[in-house]
Amino acid sequence: MADPEPPGDGRATTRRTTSRAPGTLRLGTIAGADVLVSSSWFVVAALIAVVTAPRVEQVEPGLGPLAYVAGFAFAVVLYLSVLLHEASHAVMAKRYGFPISSITLHFLGGMTQIEAEATKPRQEFAIAVVGPLTSIAVGIAALGLWFVVPGGLLGLAVEGLAFANLLVGVLNLVPGLPLDGGRVLKAAVWGATHDAHRGTIAAGWGGRVTAVLVLLWPWALEPLFGEPPRPLDFVLAFVVALFLWSGATAAIASARMRRRLPRLVARDLARRALAVPAELPLAEAVRRAQDARAGSIVTVTSAGSPVGLVNEAALLATPEDRRPWVATSTVARTLEDGLRLPASLSGEELVRAISRTPAAEYLLVEPDGAVFGVLSTADVDRAFRETPH
Repeated sequence: MADPEPPGDGRATTRRTTSRAPGTLRLGTIAGADVLVSSSWFVVAALIAVVTAPRVEQVEPGLGPLAYVAGFAFAVVLYLSVLLHEASHAVMAKRYGFPISSITLHFLGGMTQIEAEATKPRQEFAIAVVGPLTSIAVGIAALGLWFVVPGGLLGLAVEGLAFANLLVGVLNLVPGLPLDGGRVLKAAVWGATHDAHRGTIAAGWGGRVTAVLVLLWPWALEPLFGEPPRPLDFVLAFVVALFLWSGATAAIASARMRRRLPRLVARDLARRALAVPAELPLAEAVRRAQDARAGSIVTVTSAGSPVGLVNEAALLATPEDRRPWVATSTVARTLEDGLRLPASLSGEELVRAISRTPAAEYLLVEPDGAVFGVLSTADVDRAFRETPH
């Protein structure tokens, strides 16, 4: 149903991992993505069983406890249609070449975790709108089937499936994040303004307005339908409104943050680096760096190839009276994969690069492999905080 938008707009841009979130059960794969069921799903399945059991008893009197079993079976069928909704997102994203890490069924529906973000409005639109359209198609098909199936439990299940899918499809087209309709609105504003961040903010505000309307919904039941609201109506309205408000607020905050990212340029933030032999005493390496006004120290082999980065925290933690007796390599981190970054990195590419391999310092290199300098994570954080909103 709803697809919350994470760091960024909600689809994470992290590396694919084989681990899964705690409290989830893996069912299989769709479009190369793990299909997971959250433990919260069993709570909502139990609620559906309890709510539908009286109706089941009306249709098939005398079932007794089996009415709850029938209600649970309906919950399973209903969430299979939710899975179809999410699978359509995954297939469309896969068609555009975006990797999918997981599809998760949870208390409020489902979420498709896409490991890349749309680069064009039409991609955003297609990936978003296909989910609600799938639900509407399932609802129409179930509605048509309702006219030909016999009554009883089968007729009740088909009726519920038609109503639920049509409701999910239409509500998901409401133009507010984190609903699919919010991403449709984002694509529309993005296409009109050529600004993806502005589209996200507009859709985020749409989500906030929707959250307020959902919160007020129980008070509208009696004027509209002549039925007083039940305590459960208020609880459900609060839960859904909280979900919508938090998702929309996170999307707005993320869009505002990402506006500042293009101002982060690795080359501009680099510290001048001094290359020293790995076995050089630390005190001498510090003296040379101070004389050269270098902000970082790189250890190199006898052939001049960089092999390590001196960790500033480890250096400061080494007492000055011990520095003449320890090699510089003892406070240096080996240059493993991910610690060598192109000096040309900037914006979101820079943030993704340092997120993939968390470290305090990174070696910046030119296209020909020459050392340009050292990038400190602390400098990136400081520059981001000081960048005007």
